[in-house]
Amino acid sequence: MPEPTKKEENEVLAPAPAPPPEEPNKEKEAGTAPAKEPNKEKEAGTAPAKEPNKEKEAGTSPGKDEEDASPPVALPPGLGSRALERKDSEWSIGESPAGEEQDKQNANSQLSTLFVEKPQGGSVKVGENITFIAKVKAEDLLRKPTVKWFKGKWMDLASKAGKHLQLKETFERHSRVYTFEMQIIKAKENYAGNYRCEVTYKDKFDSCSFDLEVHESTGTTPNIDIRSAFKRSGEGQDDAGELDFSGLLKRREVKQQEEQPEVDVWELLKNAKPSEYEKIAFQYGITDLRGMLKRLKRMRRVEKKSAAFARILDPAYQVDKGGRVRFVVELADPKLEVKWYKNGQEIRPSTKYIFEHKGCERIMFINNCVLTDDSEYYVTAGDEKCSTELFVREPPVMVTKQLEDTKAYCGERVELECEVSEDDANVKWFKNGEEIIPGPKSRYHIRVEGKKHILVIEGATKADTAEYSVMTTGGQSSAKLSVDLKPLKILTPLTDQTVNLGKEVCLKCEVSENITGKWTKNGLPVQESDRLKIVHKGRIHKLVIANALVEDEGDYVFTPDSYSVTLPAKVHVIDPPKINLDGLDADNTVTVIAGNKLRLEIPISGEPPPKAIWSRADKAIMEGSGRIRAENYPDSTTLVIDIAEKDDSGVYHINLKNEAGEAHASIKIKVVDIPDPPVAPNVTDVGDDWCVMTWEPPLYDGGSPILGYFIERKKKQSSRWMRLNFDLCKETIFEPKKMIEGVAYEVRIFAVNAVGISKPSMPSKPFVPLAVTSPPTLLTVDSVTDTTVTMKWRPPDQIGAAGLDGYVLEYCFEGTDDWIVANTELIDKTKFTITGLPTDSRIFVRVKAVNAAGASEPKYYSQPILVKEVIEAPKIRIPRHLKQTYIRRVGEAINLVIPFQGKPRPELIWTKDGAPIDKNQINIRNSETDTIVFIRKAERSHSGKYDLQVKVEKFVETASIDIRVVDRPGPPQLVKIEDVWGENVALSWTPPRDDGNTAITGYTIQKADKKSMEWFTVIEHYHRTSATITELVIGNEYYFRVFAENMCGLSEDATMTKESAVIAKDGKIYKNPVYEDFDFTEAPMFTQPLVNTYAVAGYNATLNCSVRGNPKPKITWMKNKVAIKDDPRYRMFSNQGVCTLEIRKPSPYDGGTYCCKAVNDLGTVEIECKLEVKVVAQ
Repeated sequence: MPEPTKKEENEVLAPAPAPPPEEPNKEKEAGTAPAKEPNKEKEAGTAPAKEPNKEKEAGTSPGKDEEDASPPVALPPGLGSRALERKDSEWSIGESPAGEEQDKQNANSQLSTLFVEKPQGGSVKVGENITFIAKVKAEDLLRKPTVKWFKGKWMDLASKAGKHLQLKETFERHSRVYTFEMQIIKAKENYAGNYRCEVTYKDKFDSCSFDLEVHESTGTTPNIDIRSAFKRSGEGQDDAGELDFSGLLKRREVKQQEEQPEVDVWELLKNAKPSEYEKIAFQYGITDLRGMLKRLKRMRRVEKKSAAFARILDPAYQVDKGGRVRFVVELADPKLEVKWYKNGQEIRPSTKYIFEHKGCERIMFINNCVLTDDSEYYVTAGDEKCSTELFVREPPVMVTKQLEDTKAYCGERVELECEVSEDDANVKWFKNGEEIIPGPKSRYHIRVEGKKHILVIEGATKADTAEYSVMTTGGQSSAKLSVDLKPLKILTPLTDQTVNLGKEVCLKCEVSENITGKWTKNGLPVQESDRLKIVHKGRIHKLVIANALVEDEGDYVFTPDSYSVTLPAKVHVIDPPKINLDGLDADNTVTVIAGNKLRLEIPISGEPPPKAIWSRADKAIMEGSGRIRAENYPDSTTLVIDIAEKDDSGVYHINLKNEAGEAHASIKIKVVDIPDPPVAPNVTDVGDDWCVMTWEPPLYDGGSPILGYFIERKKKQSSRWMRLNFDLCKETIFEPKKMIEGVAYEVRIFAVNAVGISKPSMPSKPFVPLAVTSPPTLLTVDSVTDTTVTMKWRPPDQIGAAGLDGYVLEYCFEGTDDWIVANTELIDKTKFTITGLPTDSRIFVRVKAVNAAGASEPKYYSQPILVKEVIEAPKIRIPRHLKQTYIRRVGEAINLVIPFQGKPRPELIWTKDGAPIDKNQINIRNSETDTIVFIRKAERSHSGKYDLQVKVEKFVETASIDIRVVDRPGPPQLVKIEDVWGENVALSWTPPRDDGNTAITGYTIQKADKKSMEWFTVIEHYHRTSATITELVIGNEYYFRVFAENMCGLSEDATMTKESAVIAKDGKIYKNPVYEDFDFTEAPMFTQPLVNTYAVAGYNATLNCSVRGNPKPKITWMKNKVAIKDDPRYRMFSNQGVCTLEIRKPSPYDGGTYCCKAVNDLGTVEIECKLEVKVVAQ
């Protein structure tokens, strides 16, 4: 095994620049190496023993044994904790390789297998926050990968999460990307260094290193015991979540620790037995013993012999900050190409990195070492490489000039000064063991002048008396500060003051020292407010009272703090009398309601309290027990009126008087009451459900303006009044709505003022809401001649309670807007002829319906009408029921209306069976559009074929109608008994001679016992002329008769058999037939279903259906599948199978699906419908 340590040159090629602030809590010691021979010298640049290929670089496969994959967790004592950190190369100006070379180097490294976004290095100012983000693609991952964050190469940050470090992870489902964040909060200088993020998933591994720089800090880092670096900060303590393990600069009691000899823990562990490991760890405070033993095991491994290197790099090197370090390897073959790397990035020659070749030796110098050079380095030769680690430490800072004890007076500026061994070193100040943290509002300030460090205390107080100490990384110093009071002299005492009320009071005094003090009034502390200010400027103290009040009078005393001296003064406040009328109106008017009690309290002021006198009309109001009296108090005067009357209105005067002066005021008292009732309103206009009413204001408004009116109405036959407005009506006109058309109503008015509501007015005269009808419908042209136009129309769809009085027909000529009334009086028919029109003129026509409410909206004919007669060929429109034989019974009336067309008025000719019609028997009435055949009592002789001929000039149209008049038939001609056997009789007969002018439809057969001769019908509507009568009674003798029947009915007479039929007894036993009982039971069945219904809100609605069943089914009504029970808004009826559900005054909430359910022993049946409740727009 090669020698684990090696002496190296510790030269400085150039003056080292000031290092950036790094790790203030890390310890810097002499560069010693733990794994070296005892007789070797400890020197900067030596390295601890370490396995060369201990750790894989970024991008290489993690396939190593478990020990090699675990990072080291401990370092030898004597090395600074900067050795715990690993940094990638971060090139500065003049040192970075060319961009192409950098890209080439990155391309040579293995591509990331898991990261899609790596955390990038950054910089942050002290006290600010910074966040590092890593993203991992999860498309090929079945579960969440494992991510670890490290500082350096061994410190796992998961256990350090707290107030300064937070770890967060999120997952985006759409892009399937895991995001891992590490946030550093309120960064400190010692957070700077190299960090690493590792992600693993099963057999995949990826890692990335990045740097953090912390700027804007001064000073150097103190020494740290390496054993304390391995002590984890406890959870919940002040240092929980910190990124380092130092505890030297926390707030603690400062005490000089005894210097202990340096102990090499590595040497103790190497030479100790395994059973003594835990004892050594406990004795020297090592908590991560397992990590140190793993690293110790790797240090003891036998190194394999390398084919490329005759001598490899030492496992580790150590150098002081600003020093120079030398790396040397010896090649087995001098022709091999050698490349040097720092954290996986190739190092190029520069002023900082110098390369030398001496035979087979390859040497690299690193000049002016800084903390960022603390990293892992390796060199490659062919396919082999060897690695090492470089640890950079800082020297300790010593106190060269100690603090000195100081005495001072209160209020003075105190400066405590010391000197340290280095410029701008990191120095901590303490007061009685507590660290002093200066801030913008603190009296403590720290000034640094090179190596001088000065603690400045502004305005020292007795509380500043303490022991002050200063601590550096290499030493500390302490001194005592004593602060005393100066002797006090009163330069200007307080003086007594007398001021008027409202003026400013200023109490002023001056003492010899700039000290604080306390003000008291009558022995109580004075509290500052917007009106009372306490002023302290230097040695002058003031108490300023703006707008002095009576309560400000008293004895005031100023007492300086920490002194027993007092400065007294008296303040006396005087005030002339004043009357405060702020609570009254602008014109000082007080309103009181008649009959109420008035107690008017007026605040007054004055010192001494003034005397108040009330008066009205030069008459004083005395104090006493009268209805109107005065009451006086020190701070107020009161006017009392027990029962206010209208005559109490007027102006009342107040006079105040005291030693300081007089005051006068006047108050107007107004007694108000409710207004008189208005006069009865007048209804000026009426509509279908509305009216317009007006009224006059009341004669007396009660002394207060009328604010508005309330309106009520009622039906004439009712005694219940209903209010129509809940908001006051400001005008004297109102339009009530929602009245029922055709019902008489009355209205009345209430006047309202600020006092209340008047009595109601007298009711108006009864009125009935009436509405005009809707416009007439189907206005058409009936006929046109050269001077006339005949129009016809249909009545309005809606007429209303006012009925319909008639129509007004108007016309105007085309091109004008002057409408001319065609009928001077209302017409009740729906047809009218406009006469006296010029030939070939064009007119527009409209018609209106008129009733008691007025004229309706007009109905217009859509186009102008040409006044000119047009010849129209005749056309007969036979009704459908006359296109076949028209049949009527004898005695019935015949009234046939046959419409026809033709212009001008056609000529009509009627014939019957080719002969002219006898007008004495048949009435013919002709009009311009139809002809009527009327026979009052039809006879059979009126049957026949009627022909109609319509002729217009040379045009002829004909039509025929067949009329048949029928009567009841005569009786059958002969009825015979053909045979008698057993209980049966065979009958036959011949048809009647007279069939009644229509076919015989059947016969009715009756029988009668010879004894009673009461006829009973045996067979009805029988079509044959022979029949067998059965089930006759044995031993009886029967007669039979037959009626003939046609469409008019049975014949008036019947034909009876001439002989009788005897049913003889032949000994046969008669058996009564057995009848089975009929089963009337039936399952429920709806014979009339429910139908979907629309209801109007506020009006009762009913749902009806019919059901049958035996036994009688039980009816249940449901709304939205919920049974309706004991709800007063619903009533259910069932009568003769008709089921009714009544909904009282429904609202939109009552809409929904209603169901009727019928149940009996044989089954259940349901039927549904929907109810929609509509709200009528107001």
